[in-house]
Amino acid sequence: MTPNERGGMSDDAGAEVPGRSSEIFLSVIVPAYNEERRLGPSLDAICHYLADLDQTWELIVVNDGSTDRTSDLTTAVAATEPRVRLIESPSNRGKGHAVRLGVLASRGQQVLICDADLATPIEEVEPLAKALVEGNLVAIGSRAGPTSKIEVSQGRLRELMGRLGNRLIQVVAVPEIADTQCGFKLFEGDSARVVFAYARLDGWGFDFEILHLCGRLGWPIAEIPVRWAHQAESKVRPLDYLRVLKELLYVRVIHRKTPALVESNRRRAGVRLITQRVGGSGDAYGESFGERGRISAAAEE
Repeated sequence: MTPNERGGMSDDAGAEVPGRSSEIFLSVIVPAYNEERRLGPSLDAICHYLADLDQTWELIVVNDGSTDRTSDLTTAVAATEPRVRLIESPSNRGKGHAVRLGVLASRGQQVLICDADLATPIEEVEPLAKALVEGNLVAIGSRAGPTSKIEVSQGRLRELMGRLGNRLIQVVAVPEIADTQCGFKLFEGDSARVVFAYARLDGWGFDFEILHLCGRLGWPIAEIPVRWAHQAESKVRPLDYLRVLKELLYVRVIHRKTPALVESNRRRAGVRLITQRVGGSGDAYGESFGERGRISAAAEE
Protein backbone atom coordinates (compact mmCIF):
# COMPACT_ATOMS: atom_id res chain seq x y z
CA MET A 1 0.00 0.00 0.00
CA THR A 2 1.31 3.40 -0.97
CA PRO A 3 0.24 6.16 1.43
CA ASN A 4 -0.79 9.52 0.03
CA GLU A 5 1.59 12.27 1.05
CA ARG A 6 0.97 16.00 0.86
CA GLY A 7 3.70 18.58 0.66
CA GLY A 8 6.50 16.15 -0.18
CA MET A 9 7.80 13.47 -2.50
CA SER A 10 5.68 10.44 -3.32
CA ASP A 11 6.75 7.65 -0.99
CA ASP A 12 6.04 3.92 -1.08
CA ALA A 13 6.87 3.63 2.62
CA GLY A 14 6.00 -0.02 2.94
CA ALA A 15 8.47 -1.04 0.25
CA GLU A 16 11.47 0.91 1.45
CA VAL A 17 14.54 -0.62 3.03
CA PRO A 18 17.42 1.10 4.85
CA GLY A 19 20.02 3.34 3.37
CA ARG A 20 18.13 6.61 3.04
CA SER A 21 20.12 8.86 5.37
CA SER A 22 20.63 12.24 3.71
CA GLU A 23 21.43 15.80 4.58
CA ILE A 24 18.50 15.71 7.02
CA PHE A 25 19.80 14.99 10.49
CA LEU A 26 16.64 14.46 12.54
CA SER A 27 13.27 13.06 11.47
CA VAL A 28 10.42 13.41 13.98
CA ILE A 29 7.51 11.00 13.47
CA VAL A 30 4.10 11.86 14.97
CA PRO A 31 1.28 9.32 14.47
CA ALA A 32 -2.15 10.95 14.70
CA TYR A 33 -5.72 9.65 14.83
CA ASN A 34 -8.50 12.20 15.40
CA GLU A 35 -6.09 14.61 17.06
CA GLU A 36 -7.47 17.97 15.92
CA ARG A 37 -7.80 19.20 19.53
CA ARG A 38 -4.25 18.41 20.61
CA LEU A 39 -2.15 18.30 17.47
CA GLY A 40 -1.93 22.03 16.77
CA PRO A 41 -0.16 23.03 20.00
CA SER A 42 2.08 19.96 19.77
CA LEU A 43 3.20 20.78 16.22
CA ASP A 44 3.85 24.37 17.24
CA ALA A 45 5.96 23.22 20.19
CA ILE A 46 7.95 20.73 18.10
CA CYS A 47 8.59 23.19 15.24
CA HIS A 48 9.58 25.95 17.63
CA TYR A 49 12.03 23.67 19.42
CA LEU A 50 13.56 22.22 16.26
CA ALA A 51 13.90 25.64 14.65
CA ASP A 52 16.30 26.65 17.42
CA LEU A 53 18.60 23.67 16.79
CA ASP A 54 21.68 23.95 14.65
CA GLN A 55 20.65 20.84 12.70
CA THR A 56 18.54 20.00 9.66
CA TRP A 57 15.22 18.30 10.37
CA GLU A 58 11.86 17.15 9.09
CA LEU A 59 8.58 16.58 10.92
CA ILE A 60 6.38 13.78 9.55
CA VAL A 61 2.76 13.56 10.69
CA VAL A 62 1.05 10.28 9.77
CA ASN A 63 -2.72 10.65 9.69
CA ASP A 64 -4.07 7.21 10.58
CA GLY A 65 -7.43 7.48 8.82
CA SER A 66 -8.79 10.30 10.99
CA THR A 67 -12.38 11.44 10.54
CA ASP A 68 -11.84 14.91 12.02
CA ARG A 69 -9.70 17.87 10.85
CA THR A 70 -6.32 16.28 11.68
CA SER A 71 -5.32 16.26 8.01
CA ASP A 72 -6.44 19.85 7.33
CA LEU A 73 -4.67 21.11 10.42
CA THR A 74 -1.40 19.47 9.43
CA THR A 75 -1.70 20.72 5.86
CA ALA A 76 -2.10 24.28 7.16
CA VAL A 77 1.07 23.94 9.25
CA ALA A 78 2.96 22.46 6.27
CA ALA A 79 1.93 25.42 4.14
CA THR A 80 3.92 27.74 6.42
CA GLU A 81 6.70 25.30 7.36
CA PRO A 82 8.03 23.25 4.40
CA ARG A 83 9.90 20.87 6.70
CA VAL A 84 6.54 19.47 7.85
CA ARG A 85 5.27 16.51 5.81
CA LEU A 86 1.90 14.77 5.94
CA ILE A 87 1.41 11.10 5.12
CA GLU A 88 -2.16 9.86 4.80
CA SER A 89 -3.23 6.32 5.60
CA PRO A 90 -6.55 5.67 3.80
CA SER A 91 -7.99 3.83 6.79
CA ASN A 92 -7.46 3.52 10.53
CA ARG A 93 -4.97 0.67 10.86
CA GLY A 94 -3.52 1.42 14.30
CA LYS A 95 -0.63 3.28 15.88
CA GLY A 96 1.95 0.67 14.95
CA HIS A 97 1.02 0.88 11.28
CA ALA A 98 1.11 4.68 11.32
CA VAL A 99 4.52 4.78 12.98
CA ARG A 100 5.86 2.23 10.50
CA LEU A 101 4.70 4.36 7.55
CA GLY A 102 6.40 7.39 9.03
CA VAL A 103 9.70 5.70 9.85
CA LEU A 104 10.00 4.05 6.44
CA ALA A 105 9.29 7.40 4.75
CA SER A 106 11.86 9.22 6.91
CA ARG A 107 15.21 10.48 5.64
CA GLY A 108 16.97 11.50 8.83
CA GLN A 109 20.23 10.25 10.27
CA GLN A 110 18.30 9.97 13.51
CA VAL A 111 14.58 9.19 13.90
CA LEU A 112 12.47 10.28 16.87
CA ILE A 113 9.01 8.84 17.51
CA CYS A 114 6.77 10.89 19.78
CA ASP A 115 3.06 11.00 20.58
CA ALA A 116 0.70 13.64 19.25
CA ASP A 117 -0.16 14.77 22.77
CA LEU A 118 3.51 15.31 23.72
CA ALA A 119 3.02 13.47 27.00
CA THR A 120 6.81 13.53 27.03
CA PRO A 121 7.96 17.08 26.13
CA ILE A 122 10.02 17.40 22.96
CA GLU A 123 12.95 18.79 24.98
CA GLU A 124 13.46 15.34 26.47
CA VAL A 125 15.11 14.28 23.21
CA GLU A 126 18.34 15.82 24.50
CA PRO A 127 19.45 13.03 26.86
CA LEU A 128 18.29 10.45 24.31
CA ALA A 129 20.48 12.09 21.66
CA LYS A 130 23.43 12.00 24.02
CA ALA A 131 22.89 8.26 24.48
CA LEU A 132 23.16 7.73 20.71
CA VAL A 133 26.36 9.75 20.60
CA GLU A 134 27.72 7.42 23.30
CA GLY A 135 27.23 4.39 21.03
CA ASN A 136 23.65 3.18 21.40
CA LEU A 137 21.54 2.53 18.31
CA VAL A 138 18.31 3.04 20.26
CA ALA A 139 17.43 5.32 23.18
CA ILE A 140 13.97 5.09 24.72
CA GLY A 141 12.19 7.34 27.18
CA SER A 142 11.26 5.61 30.42
CA ARG A 143 8.77 6.39 33.17
CA ALA A 144 10.13 3.60 35.36
CA GLY A 145 13.45 5.02 36.51
CA PRO A 146 13.96 6.49 39.98
CA THR A 147 14.76 9.88 38.41
CA SER A 148 11.81 9.86 36.00
CA LYS A 149 9.42 12.74 36.62
CA ILE A 150 5.74 11.80 36.46
CA GLU A 151 4.04 15.19 36.45
CA VAL A 152 0.49 13.85 36.02
CA SER A 153 -0.08 10.22 36.94
CA GLN A 154 -2.51 7.75 35.43
CA GLY A 155 -5.40 6.36 37.40
CA ARG A 156 -4.78 3.43 39.71
CA LEU A 157 -6.30 0.91 37.31
CA ARG A 158 -4.10 2.09 34.43
CA GLU A 159 -1.01 2.03 36.62
CA LEU A 160 -1.75 -1.47 37.88
CA MET A 161 -2.45 -2.86 34.41
CA GLY A 162 0.64 -1.08 33.07
CA ARG A 163 2.90 -2.60 35.72
CA LEU A 164 1.50 -6.08 35.15
CA GLY A 165 1.81 -5.68 31.40
CA ASN A 166 5.41 -4.47 31.63
CA ARG A 167 6.34 -7.42 33.82
CA LEU A 168 4.86 -9.87 31.31
CA ILE A 169 6.58 -8.08 28.42
CA GLN A 170 9.90 -8.43 30.24
CA VAL A 171 9.35 -12.15 30.71
CA VAL A 172 8.21 -12.88 27.17
CA ALA A 173 9.86 -10.40 24.81
CA VAL A 174 12.13 -7.67 26.20
CA PRO A 175 13.84 -8.90 29.38
CA GLU A 176 15.98 -5.90 30.32
CA ILE A 177 13.68 -2.95 29.56
CA ALA A 178 11.50 -1.65 32.41
CA ASP A 179 9.18 0.54 30.29
CA THR A 180 8.69 -0.44 26.65
CA GLN A 181 5.47 1.51 26.12
CA CYS A 182 6.51 5.13 26.67
CA GLY A 183 5.82 6.82 23.33
CA PHE A 184 9.17 8.60 23.04
CA LYS A 185 11.97 6.74 21.25
CA LEU A 186 15.06 7.81 19.31
CA PHE A 187 16.80 5.57 16.76
CA GLU A 188 19.87 5.76 14.58
CA GLY A 189 18.16 6.41 11.25
CA ASP A 190 19.21 3.53 9.02
CA SER A 191 18.83 1.09 11.91
CA ALA A 192 15.25 2.32 12.45
CA ARG A 193 14.39 1.77 8.80
CA VAL A 194 15.89 -1.73 8.94
CA VAL A 195 13.94 -2.90 11.96
CA PHE A 196 10.61 -1.25 11.05
CA ALA A 197 10.76 -2.86 7.61
CA TYR A 198 10.36 -6.22 9.38
CA ALA A 199 7.68 -5.11 11.89
CA ARG A 200 4.25 -6.70 11.63
CA LEU A 201 2.10 -5.45 14.50
CA ASP A 202 -0.27 -2.58 13.64
CA GLY A 203 -1.55 -1.90 17.14
CA TRP A 204 -0.17 -0.68 20.47
CA GLY A 205 2.16 -3.67 20.76
CA PHE A 206 4.52 -2.34 18.10
CA ASP A 207 6.75 -0.85 20.84
CA PHE A 208 7.76 -4.16 22.36
CA GLU A 209 7.86 -5.80 18.93
CA ILE A 210 10.49 -3.31 17.77
CA LEU A 211 12.51 -3.54 20.99
CA HIS A 212 12.31 -7.34 20.86
CA LEU A 213 13.80 -7.27 17.36
CA CYS A 214 16.51 -4.81 18.39
CA GLY A 215 17.44 -7.06 21.29
CA ARG A 216 17.52 -10.16 19.11
CA LEU A 217 19.81 -8.31 16.68
CA GLY A 218 22.15 -7.41 19.55
CA TRP A 219 21.71 -3.67 19.16
CA PRO A 220 22.62 -1.57 22.22
CA ILE A 221 19.58 0.12 23.80
CA ALA A 222 19.64 2.89 26.41
CA GLU A 223 16.61 3.39 28.68
CA ILE A 224 16.49 7.05 29.71
CA PRO A 225 14.36 8.53 32.51
CA VAL A 226 12.15 11.32 31.15
CA ARG A 227 9.43 13.74 32.17
CA TRP A 228 5.96 12.45 31.41
CA ALA A 229 2.38 13.56 32.08
CA HIS A 230 -0.76 11.52 31.53
CA GLN A 231 -3.10 13.25 29.08
CA ALA A 232 -6.82 13.32 29.84
CA GLU A 233 -7.81 12.48 26.26
CA SER A 234 -5.41 9.55 25.94
CA LYS A 235 -6.41 7.10 23.21
CA VAL A 236 -5.32 4.13 25.35
CA ARG A 237 -8.32 2.40 26.97
CA PRO A 238 -8.28 -0.37 29.61
CA LEU A 239 -9.27 -2.98 27.02
CA ASP A 240 -6.27 -1.99 24.93
CA TYR A 241 -4.01 -3.48 27.59
CA LEU A 242 -5.64 -6.83 26.95
CA ARG A 243 -5.19 -6.44 23.20
CA VAL A 244 -1.52 -5.64 23.73
CA LEU A 245 -1.07 -8.79 25.77
CA LYS A 246 -2.69 -10.78 22.97
CA GLU A 247 -0.21 -9.27 20.50
CA LEU A 248 2.62 -10.16 22.86
CA LEU A 249 1.83 -13.84 22.42
CA TYR A 250 2.55 -13.56 18.69
CA VAL A 251 5.86 -11.69 18.80
CA ARG A 252 8.23 -14.55 19.51
CA VAL A 253 6.47 -16.78 16.96
CA ILE A 254 6.25 -14.15 14.22
CA HIS A 255 9.91 -13.13 14.54
CA ARG A 256 11.47 -16.51 15.22
CA LYS A 257 13.57 -16.24 12.05
CA THR A 258 13.59 -12.48 11.51
CA PRO A 259 17.10 -11.70 12.88
CA ALA A 260 18.69 -14.25 10.56
CA LEU A 261 16.63 -12.87 7.66
CA VAL A 262 17.76 -9.31 8.43
CA GLU A 263 21.41 -10.38 8.43
CA SER A 264 21.00 -12.37 5.23
CA ASN A 265 19.33 -9.49 3.38
CA ARG A 266 21.91 -7.05 4.73
CA ARG A 267 24.76 -9.13 3.33
CA ARG A 268 23.02 -9.66 0.00
CA ALA A 269 22.35 -5.93 -0.40
CA GLY A 270 25.80 -4.95 0.79
CA VAL A 271 24.33 -2.68 3.48
CA ARG A 272 26.57 -1.92 6.43
CA LEU A 273 24.66 -1.12 9.59
CA ILE A 274 26.17 1.45 11.90
CA THR A 275 26.98 -0.27 15.18
CA GLN A 276 28.36 2.72 17.01
CA ARG A 277 27.76 6.46 16.88
CA VAL A 278 31.14 8.14 16.93
CA GLY A 279 32.27 11.42 15.41
CA GLY A 280 30.48 13.25 12.61
CA SER A 281 27.10 14.88 13.01
CA GLY A 282 26.18 12.72 15.99
CA ASP A 283 28.75 14.52 18.13
CA ALA A 284 27.63 17.87 16.75
CA TYR A 285 24.07 17.02 17.72
CA GLY A 286 25.15 16.18 21.25
CA GLU A 287 27.15 19.39 21.49
CA SER A 288 24.21 21.47 20.31
CA PHE A 289 22.15 20.00 23.11
CA GLY A 290 24.91 20.46 25.68
CA GLU A 291 25.90 18.00 28.36
CA ARG A 292 22.74 18.16 30.47
CA GLY A 293 20.44 15.18 30.78
CA ARG A 294 20.13 11.87 32.54
CA ILE A 295 21.73 8.79 31.08
CA SER A 296 21.24 5.25 32.27
CA ALA A 297 23.42 2.30 31.44
CA ALA A 298 22.70 0.67 28.08
CA ALA A 299 20.66 -2.51 28.21
CA GLU A 300 22.87 -4.97 26.39
CA GLU A 301 21.52 -7.97 24.53
